[in-house]
Amino acid sequence: MRTALACLAALLLFALPALADGPHRLALQISDNDPDKMNAVLNVAANVSKHYSDKGEEVEIQIVAFNAGLHMLRADTSPVQPRLASFKSGMPNVSFKACQNTIDAMAKRENKSIPMVENADHVPAGVVTLIELNEQGWTIVRP
Repeated sequence: MRTALACLAALLLFALPALADGPHRLALQISDNDPDKMNAVLNVAANVSKHYSDKGEEVEIQIVAFNAGLHMLRADTSPVQPRLASFKSGMPNVSFKACQNTIDAMAKRENKSIPMVENADHVPAGVVTLIELNEQGWTIVRP
């Protein structure tokens, strides 16, 4: 009897998340100033978005940029700006989050205001955002 209850509990523990209502949720981390990694993050976002769209299912994707990865969202240094613009128009389910701690540190170090791309939202701290998304059930991936 105990074995049966343990199996049932395990089944519910692992099956319930799959039965959850609502969209799939994915957070992608970018923390490196590397165009290949930035493109990999964008490729993953595009592929996941297409996969669930083809299945008729919703997915929310947040790309969280901090540390050197913030360059992805900087209007003056981003090597992927054209792709970011295409995401804005073609994939409204993908959002971009810029770490304010990193913005402030870069502004102090460079002694200038840091311009961000138009479709970047500011979050107080990138890592804290990832922690909180994880606690809310989001899948966190660092491609």
